[in-house]
Amino acid sequence: MSSDADQEDLARDPSTWTLEQLRTFVQNARGQQLETARVAAQGHAYDSAHPQEDRRQWAKLSLLANRLMLADSGGRLTQVTHQDFMLRAWVIDRLGPDDTDPDWSPAVLAADTLDALTITPAQAAALADGWRYLTIEQIRRLRWHKNLTAHLEALLGHLAPGHTRDQLLAWTSTRRLLP
Repeated sequence: MSSDADQEDLARDPSTWTLEQLRTFVQNARGQQLETARVAAQGHAYDSAHPQEDRRQWAKLSLLANRLMLADSGGRLTQVTHQDFMLRAWVIDRLGPDDTDPDWSPAVLAADTLDALTITPAQAAALADGWRYLTIEQIRRLRWHKNLTAHLEALLGHLAPGHTRDQLLAWTSTRRLLP
């Protein structure tokens, strides 16, 4: 038996909303509301009970909420970028790439990844060797690079051989050394 309070809680739970309801909510959401919407949409994207195209639409909505968080918060670049890269790589790996959509294109995600990185794998490895003696800012920078390369193993199999793939392959080895 459910009470009116239980029904209200269900109505407020974004994970129970339709794609359109959550999309409308995202357009006006701010702060933690965007994070809640991002997680709810991502949960639907991961749900194999949904048809593949629906899962892509849910993933796209999760990306939108995530990207709006960056604009809303004015910060958290690393977290938002990491979440963006991880979801895009997951969709490419599990639902298949789509070169007609930049969010699901392995080449675009590879380029976006390289654009986000501010040091080379060799520089990161050299710093990581004595990371315990680095400043907090230097350690934070290494952690940032580790987080921004977490999706590479899922992505690499979808990239054609070449310079970009080689650069990212170097990061997969280097990231194991990072704090």
